[in-house]
Amino acid sequence: MRIGVLNGPNLNLLGTREPTVYGTTTLAQIDAELQAIAREIDVELVSVQKNGEGELIDVLHGWQHSVQGILVNAGAYTHTSLALRDALSGIAIPFVEVHLSNIYAREPERRHSMLASAAVGMITGLGAAGYGLALRGLVARLRAA
Repeated sequence: MRIGVLNGPNLNLLGTREPTVYGTTTLAQIDAELQAIAREIDVELVSVQKNGEGELIDVLHGWQHSVQGILVNAGAYTHTSLALRDALSGIAIPFVEVHLSNIYAREPERRHSMLASAAVGMITGLGAAGYGLALRGLVARLRAA
């Protein structure tokens, strides 16, 4: 089983960007932890981070026939991008939405997800550990199907 991990804008700055909100764990550290979990549960991961909305959509289109599930942290595009939601719906691959911070406890403009209605699940507010929980949950769901 192959799982895609898609990280959106500014997540390349994790570890230094607003550590009181997003923590001090870097994206490379999150990826390393996910790779360890992937080996443990016998799945292959491909991780991508892009800052541009179109770049994220291109990655999703490219994954249409090569991954069975996706973890998505769309960053700020979570709250604004119908195009990203349409791409996820269009490729019809189950995905879990992941957020480091609790988006529902933040500014009003961050309390709505454009992606949530298409997601099979969401992990929000558990910091870097949320990625591993999302991966385990998604793989369990896919294997049960």
